[in-house]
Amino acid sequence: MDGLELLWSARPQPKRGPKPALSTEQIARKGIEIADAEGLAAVSMQRVAADLGYTKMSLYRYVPGKAELVALMADLAIGGPPPLTGDGWRDRLNAWAQALLPGFAEHPWTVEATTGPRILGPNEVAWMEAALSALDDTGLKGWERMDAVVVLAGHVRTIATQLSATPTGDPERQLGTVLFEIMREHGDRFPAVNAALTSTLTEGGQDHALDFGLARILDGIGVLIASR
Repeated sequence: MDGLELLWSARPQPKRGPKPALSTEQIARKGIEIADAEGLAAVSMQRVAADLGYTKMSLYRYVPGKAELVALMADLAIGGPPPLTGDGWRDRLNAWAQALLPGFAEHPWTVEATTGPRILGPNEVAWMEAALSALDDTGLKGWERMDAVVVLAGHVRTIATQLSATPTGDPERQLGTVLFEIMREHGDRFPAVNAALTSTLTEGGQDHALDFGLARILDGIGVLIASR
């Protein structure tokens, strides 16, 4: 069984004979548990099998290899999209992006696991379907709708990566603290940075990167839609 079939084919339990000792979902959930705690590099067929109390060879009855295992893990960890509510395409796309971030933030390894050419699972395609459906009747061409979704997802993924790389979960504040110390000694060399940082610290505006980026992307999509 290849990865595409593994992710997309229904596998009903046999009515006769012994029931399988494991399921692909059990295997994937154990992989998720390991990746959440130790990162994607710690996941291997050997490690997952050992943690489940089985031999490595026994896992191959269910999953062909690590690539297919990671695909299963990512699709299960991301889950399906929630129903999108709101008035118009902009509200629905904003809701879509806001809902996408928690999955990546909770499972940081999914950013790596869903990068580049790969097997797409039902949940990942369902997210794509939800976003594209929000752009129905906007007059945008198919490739424009696809690219708009890619740009939105890319922004969310960037924020998720920053959050996962910051122990405090507050990357803007942590970067601001470092920059503030640098500007105290070298602010005259970087007047634009110093002015922007001072304004941010005195007037507020930290931790708005997600919303700011989404708003600007949606503004651009709105201009394109209006031009049609």
